[in-house]
Amino acid sequence: MFELVVLACLGGAPAAPCAQRVLPSPTPQSRASCEATAPERADRWAAAHPDLTVHPPACLPRAIAGKPLAMTEIAPGIHVHEGGIGVPDAENMGDLANLGIIIGDDSVAVIDAGGTRAVGERLYLAIRSITDKPITALIYTHMHPDHTLGGSALVEAGARIIAHRKLDRGLRARAGNYEASLDRLIGAKGFMGTRAAFPVDGVEGTSEIDLGGRVLTLRAWPTAHTDNDLTVFDRATSTLFAGDLVFVGHTPALDGSLTGWMDVLERFEGPIKRVVPGHGPPSIPWPEGGEPLKAYLATLAANTRAALRKGQSISRAIEHIGESERGKWQLFDEFNPRNATAAYKELEWE
Repeated sequence: MFELVVLACLGGAPAAPCAQRVLPSPTPQSRASCEATAPERADRWAAAHPDLTVHPPACLPRAIAGKPLAMTEIAPGIHVHEGGIGVPDAENMGDLANLGIIIGDDSVAVIDAGGTRAVGERLYLAIRSITDKPITALIYTHMHPDHTLGGSALVEAGARIIAHRKLDRGLRARAGNYEASLDRLIGAKGFMGTRAAFPVDGVEGTSEIDLGGRVLTLRAWPTAHTDNDLTVFDRATSTLFAGDLVFVGHTPALDGSLTGWMDVLERFEGPIKRVVPGHGPPSIPWPEGGEPLKAYLATLAANTRAALRKGQSISRAIEHIGESERGKWQLFDEFNPRNATAAYKELEWE
């Protein structure tokens, strides 16, 4: 099979940064079919990226078109890519979240898309290294950029984006800031061609997707990690994709409600055999795998309430809230002060 690639450059200057981009297809392409559609597909992509100079396309064997993301099969038909733990930079190119694919008899669902177009393309290539079944759904677990900004590549591959009903508004409000920030952190070459892609379908309550002999249950949760958290449950294997409602190793990031998050974790129900966290290993047993996160959130709440009872100012309180958890989590200094601030602002109104 063949994939269409173009060389995209930022502007037309000789020294402008350039990167090869893969332009996914909804259907597998032979050399002949790829070459027949290449000019029109490349022109359409160039028109959608007026800030880039797009050079003539080429059809390359899939094996050399790009490097697929590494995937782990955690259960029959379920493959997970383990993202790194760090902050976005030129080396990791936004590959910082766990991403998944679920394969049914008829089609494929993708869970989250990574933090850049480049990661989304590599996820597409990983899917195509496993199956040529149609990619029909891309499910965002929440709006944060490390989970969503690679989405355009999967949309080009044929996926329809599904998310919590509140995600569209939240992502549209933040997309410009997300793109500007990650462009600066990752650099123009690594971020080349990245544009936010927005959901077509919004979930309120629960919804189902049938991939052919495999039914997924999507559940939209009240405000917790964010105000637009969505989980995906595969009945066939009792596997729950929790997104960032579950962190392992990586310090949790609070962008919603501390008490809401604690409540949601207690409401995970049903015969859950394994959970795919948003950050951490490809899967963990449940409920035991969630105990460290629950302990961190409980500590955050207890420390914050104690500081409020003592009348401590927010600037004083955030110096010690959660501090006993420091040695248990990576990126503690990057995330815990923000969490402490958010917790203080929420709980001072109890």
